[in-house]
Amino acid sequence: MMRGKFTCVKIKGNFRIRDIEATNPVAVGDVVDVELRDHTHFITGVHERKNYIIRKSVKLSKQVQILAANIDTAYVIATLVLPRTSTGFIDRFLATAEAYNIKAGIILNKIDLLEKDLLEEAKELRELYTLLGYKVFLCRL
Repeated sequence: MMRGKFTCVKIKGNFRIRDIEATNPVAVGDVVDVELRDHTHFITGVHERKNYIIRKSVKLSKQVQILAANIDTAYVIATLVLPRTSTGFIDRFLATAEAYNIKAGIILNKIDLLEKDLLEEAKELRELYTLLGYKVFLCRL
């Protein structure tokens, strides 16, 4: 088995279609087996994933797209201005992370652009999500 980072790796044609229900058999974060053949690196296997996050394929509604695999922590970067991120979006992100057993947190950005009332809202959101067990960071632009 070769270890390291490769700039160009190809997937053999038959590997693409073997018992794979996703539009992409390999995703960011995957641990793969690589073989060198005729000066070209080929992916020959994908190791079992500890977790992954998917979404439904836009064009092929019965298939899914694996967005990333083997994720340690995922953060949503949200803002209360320019543009405002809804708490519904934040909640869906957190719920998705929980469903796939991925530790998640929130980064509230552009705090320096907030007026007093929105700054209070940001602090309240931090308090609420912290009580729910999430790490929340307030960041300046």
